[in-house]
Amino acid sequence: MKGTVNYSVVGNVAILEVDNPPVNPLSSGVRVGLKECFEKANSDDSITGIILKGAGNAFIAGADISEFGQKVEGPDLHSTLAGIELSEKPVVAAINGPALGGGLETALCCNYRIATQNSFVGLPEVNLGLLPGAGGTQRLPRIIGPDKALTIMLTAEGVQAQKALEMGILDEISNNDLIEDAINFLEKKIKQNSSHPKIRDANEMLVEARGNSEIIDKAKSYVAKARRGQFAPGQIIKCVESAINLDDFDEGMKKESEYFLECLMHPQREAMINVFFGQRTAAKIKDVPRETPTSEIKAVGIVGAGTMGGGIAMNFANAGIPVTILDQDQENIDRGMNVINKNYQFMVERGRMKEEVKNKTVALITPTLDYESLKDCDIVIEAVYENLELKHKIFMELDKHVKPEAILATNTSGLDIDSIASVTNRPEKIVGTHFFSPANIMKLLEVVRGENTSNETLATVMKISKAIKKTAVVSLNAPGFIGNRMLLGYSKQANMLLLEGALPSQIDNAIEAFGLNMGPFRMMDLIGLDLGWRARKLAGVDSPLTNKIADTLCENERFGQKNSKGFYNYSEGSRAPNPAPENEEIYFKISEENGFTRREISDEEIVDRCILALVNEGAKILEEGVAQRASDMDIVYINGYGFPVWRGGPMFYANSLGLDKVLEKLKGFQEIDSDFWKPADLLVKLAKDKLKFGEAPDINERKGKMKFPDIVGY
Repeated sequence: MKGTVNYSVVGNVAILEVDNPPVNPLSSGVRVGLKECFEKANSDDSITGIILKGAGNAFIAGADISEFGQKVEGPDLHSTLAGIELSEKPVVAAINGPALGGGLETALCCNYRIATQNSFVGLPEVNLGLLPGAGGTQRLPRIIGPDKALTIMLTAEGVQAQKALEMGILDEISNNDLIEDAINFLEKKIKQNSSHPKIRDANEMLVEARGNSEIIDKAKSYVAKARRGQFAPGQIIKCVESAINLDDFDEGMKKESEYFLECLMHPQREAMINVFFGQRTAAKIKDVPRETPTSEIKAVGIVGAGTMGGGIAMNFANAGIPVTILDQDQENIDRGMNVINKNYQFMVERGRMKEEVKNKTVALITPTLDYESLKDCDIVIEAVYENLELKHKIFMELDKHVKPEAILATNTSGLDIDSIASVTNRPEKIVGTHFFSPANIMKLLEVVRGENTSNETLATVMKISKAIKKTAVVSLNAPGFIGNRMLLGYSKQANMLLLEGALPSQIDNAIEAFGLNMGPFRMMDLIGLDLGWRARKLAGVDSPLTNKIADTLCENERFGQKNSKGFYNYSEGSRAPNPAPENEEIYFKISEENGFTRREISDEEIVDRCILALVNEGAKILEEGVAQRASDMDIVYINGYGFPVWRGGPMFYANSLGLDKVLEKLKGFQEIDSDFWKPADLLVKLAKDKLKFGEAPDINERKGKMKFPDIVGY
C-alpha cells in the first residue's frame, strides 16, 4: 500500500500527518492510516482535538489516479472521509500547500480550516473528465453558495489562500508557524464551543438558491462556451442542482455518487487522464538525466518586435524576467511596444491585472536598435519571418555580440535548426523554441533539438518554459517538427475535399462537431490566404493543386478576415463567418478544370480523412523518433491546434478506435490517392500485433528522419 499517516501528540492535540510524497495523494495506505489514526485519537481520553496536515510542501493534492479502475485496497474514500467528518473530537485541517480535489474534499470534512499564505485550494476534477466525487459538489455549495462553487468546479482554477478566506472556504490564515497557529486556533474554539460545525448541516445558502434558475443557466452557458462537448461539466451541474433541491445531505451524496460513476465509465475520462499524464510526461527527455545542470536565465533578448516577438517578450516579463527586444528600425519598435502596451491594458480593463502590476511588467521590456544591448542576455530568441537567409544573418550577428555561454534560440515553425546553428561558433547552444500565436496566450512550446544541441541547453530551455507557464514538447530537427508536419496532411485533405465536392462550411461544421475549436477554412481565413499566395508569386512558383482555390480567391482580392472576405464573408468588427455563395462558381470551375467530378461527401468521410491524415503522419513521426512518444503528439495538438481534450489527442483517438480499424480505413482511402494514404510501416506493424501507439522505437530500429530538402516550402 502506498503512503502512510504519521501520528504525534502536542499537549492534548493529536497531529496527523499524511505522508505520501511528493504531493500526498489519498492512496490506499493513506486511507488506512487516516482510519486508524482517527480511531486512535478518538479513543484516547487525553486528546481534546485533532489537527490534520500534509508532509512536505503539500496538504493533499487529490485522489490517487493510478488506483482508478483497480480493486480497492483498505477503506474506500467515502468511509475514510466519513470517519473524519463524524469524529467525536474537533478537527482542524492545517493546509500547508495545495489542497486539490480529494484534498479539499478532505478539508471540507473537517470542522475548521486554517492555511498558510501560499496555500491554494481547488476542485479540478473536471480536467480529468470527472466530478468531485467525495462530497465536493455537496459540501462546497453549502459554505460559499452554489454560484461560486460551480465557478470553482467548472473552471478548475485554484483559489489562493486569501481569496479562499474571503469566500468562506478557510477560517483563518497562518502568518507564523502553521501547527502552532492551528493548535492555538483549535484550543480557542474548544473553549468557546461545546459543539463544532459540520458543513453537511449548513443548508442556508442552498435554500436561498432554490427557485433561482439564473445560477444554473449561468453555469450551463459557461459550459456551452468554454467546455463544449465535455460530459463531466453537465454532471457537476446536476450534482449542484441536487444539493440545492434536496433537503437531505445523504440523498445529495447518493446523486453525486451516481453521476460520478457515469463520468468514471464514460470514454472521455480515459482520454482526459491520458492528457493529464501526457502533459507531465512531455517534460521528460529520455536521454537527458534529471540531474543535468541548467543555466540560470536572468535576462532575455528577443530579435523582432512584431506580433510573435512582442508576445514572446510578454511571457518572460510576466515571469518577472527582464527582456530586451531588438528590431531594425524605430518604427517597428514603436509599433511593437504599442501592441504590448495595448495587450496589457486590455488585461487591466478585464480585471486580470492591476494597473500597478501592468506598469511594473511593461517596465521590464526594454526596446533597442543595437545588437550590443543583447550582450549580457542569458538567452536570445530570434522571432523574425521565415527566411533562412535572414536568420543566418541574424545568428551571425548574435554570435558576435552575445556572451559565449548564452543560448541562442529560433522561433522558426519549420526551418532547419542545424543549418541555423552552422553559422555560429556555438552549435551546442542553438535550439528551436517554436511558440504558437498568440505567443502570450497559447500554452504550447515546441522545443526543437538540433544535432548538436547540448543536454544542458535542452534542460535549461525546458526549465525556463515551465517558469513562463508553457507546456513544452521536445521535437527532433526535421521538416515541420511535430505540429506543422502533421498539419500538412490535414490541410491537404481539407482542400482535396473542397475540390471533390464538399463546401467549406460543411467541412468546417463536421470538424467542429468532432470537437476542434475551428474548422480548417475558418482557420485559413484567420491566418490569411495571401501569405502562401504572395510567397509563391514572389518565387515564381505555380499554385499546387491543393492551393488552387485559395490562390484564385486571392486573385479576386479575397484574403480572409484581414479584408473581411475569404472563404467566408465577415461583417466589420466581427470574426463570425457568413456564407459566401459567390465563391461557389470558383470552386466548381477549378474542380472541373482539374478533372474532378464533384460529388456528395458525408461528414463521416470528412472527419475520417482529416483526422486520420494527422494520425498516419503522426505514426511516421513516431517511427522516425522525431517525437519521443505518441502522447507528446497528443499534447501538441491539444495545446497548439485546438484538438478536443476530451478525445485525448489524435494518437489516443486512433488507439481508442483500434489501429486495425484505422488501417482498414486508410486502405479504403487508397482508392482516392494511393501515395498519400499509404499506411506508415509502424501503424501496419502495431495493427498486426494488436498493439497501440506508445513510445518511439529504439534508436537502432527507427526509420531515417525526413530531410529538409524532401519537402518544398521548408
